[in-house]
Amino acid sequence: MNEKITYIFGHKNPDTDSICASIALSYLKNKLGNNTIAATLGEINPETKYALNYFKIKNPYHINDVKLQIKDVSYHKDCFINKNKPIKEAFDYMNKYSLTGIPVIENKNKYYGYVSLKELSKEIINGDYHKINTSYTNLINVLNGKEILKFDKEISGQVLVASYAKETFMKKISLDSTYILVVGDRKTIIEYAIESKVKLLINIANVELSKDILNKAKKNKVNIISTPLSSYEVSKIISFSNYIKDVIRKEESVTFNELDYLSDFLEESKKLKHTNYPILNSKKECKGLLTLTDCNEVQKKQVILVDHNNISQSVDGLEEAEIMEIIDHHNIGNVITKSPINFRNARVGSVNTIIYELYKENNIKIPRDIAGIMASAIISDTLLLTSPTTTERDKKALINLSKTAKIKYKNYGIELLKSGMSIKGLTNEEMLYKDFKSYKINESMIGIGQIFTTDINLIKNKKNNIIKYLDEVAKKENYKVLTLFVTDIFENISYCLYNKASENIIQNSFNLEEIYEAVELKDIVSRKIQIAPYIMDTIEKENY
Repeated sequence: MNEKITYIFGHKNPDTDSICASIALSYLKNKLGNNTIAATLGEINPETKYALNYFKIKNPYHINDVKLQIKDVSYHKDCFINKNKPIKEAFDYMNKYSLTGIPVIENKNKYYGYVSLKELSKEIINGDYHKINTSYTNLINVLNGKEILKFDKEISGQVLVASYAKETFMKKISLDSTYILVVGDRKTIIEYAIESKVKLLINIANVELSKDILNKAKKNKVNIISTPLSSYEVSKIISFSNYIKDVIRKEESVTFNELDYLSDFLEESKKLKHTNYPILNSKKECKGLLTLTDCNEVQKKQVILVDHNNISQSVDGLEEAEIMEIIDHHNIGNVITKSPINFRNARVGSVNTIIYELYKENNIKIPRDIAGIMASAIISDTLLLTSPTTTERDKKALINLSKTAKIKYKNYGIELLKSGMSIKGLTNEEMLYKDFKSYKINESMIGIGQIFTTDINLIKNKKNNIIKYLDEVAKKENYKVLTLFVTDIFENISYCLYNKASENIIQNSFNLEEIYEAVELKDIVSRKIQIAPYIMDTIEKENY
């Protein structure tokens, strides 16, 4: 199975056909071995909720956009180092992967800070390499050493190399537990160091110590490490064993969240002018390191569009995603793809009719619950087979799906349609965008909202207020035509409310002798084949 997820979704302000299509197609695709998730771009309306609840199907996954995020970039994932690791390990890591910096973490990968190669170099050159603050383990690793005696996990102290003659050393040097002594085969100095209870003896050249000396060291709890290195080599690299946490940048480090948009990151990075950026998740856990060059390699989100193929009706950031397939029953829109895709478009009343036929073509059995929501979608989009968009294919699909779903589609359909018709308490905005689609013809924007209700008087009573709202939105959003069609499917009639500036367009589109707000349009119920095409034709022909 393809591990990458493909999101299947319908248009914004989704209706029953759109939501049910995403669920039904996702089930089919997954049965065929794909890895898909049904998604929605907006709130689910009452009618759709009725269908989903009736057949006990969960709401689809909600997505806001498919823009590229930092998590879609092939950045250096799991690239970080624990704050208690030695400087040398950080340097080696950066050198191995050609990096100039690395994030630093603490327990459970919590972000702690950031260290750059520049900062490490500065510490190596200008730092106090006589002072050591690290762990016994780090010293073993850096010095390629071997554990002889270990009493302390943490080792802190002043490094001293026993380079004097023993007489001079014993006379001039006063040792105590704050010293780390690097020494070779010098028994007298070693015994003196042990008696002084130094913090650590580093025995160079792997010189073996006598049992007597080791017993004294055990008694005084003196840590001892043996290394094959010379005293010069030890003094040169021992400071590399210091904790990386002591040289990192904390307050000044700039981080980004893996869910941040890539476009926002690129814009911000132009101002910051850094090369590397630690990447965190919402729990402040470090996920890795992002360099500017990483941004050249991205994994676009994969999507399948159902019930639409127009950019203005689709998800935000669609241009940053990879469209894999489109299944629709509307006019061909303006979606552009960089490579060929499967595009299935048919003149039917419901996109679920096409999906029903896909099940049959692939010999995939339709479960009762999936059949139920597909039947619901066909009922909704064909207005119980009364819409002029209805075809024989829709009728056949609905009859067969209803048998599988074990419903009497006429009785069920009336209850389904009624469930979505209540507009009581809705604001002007909620009514306009309850089922809204926008179109572009020439350079003109058209917005068409449609609601189904039997309570026409409620609309007429609010008419002036709605018209004022349409005028405001049209001006603000630059719509040449902005309408709200109020449709009574049982009377087979629509009432049209429009922004005042579009009055002539509405009159000419429907060949009206008289035009007024809430004008009655008999036998006009389908936005897809009656409303939108008429308005678009008028604008195109008459050059409005």
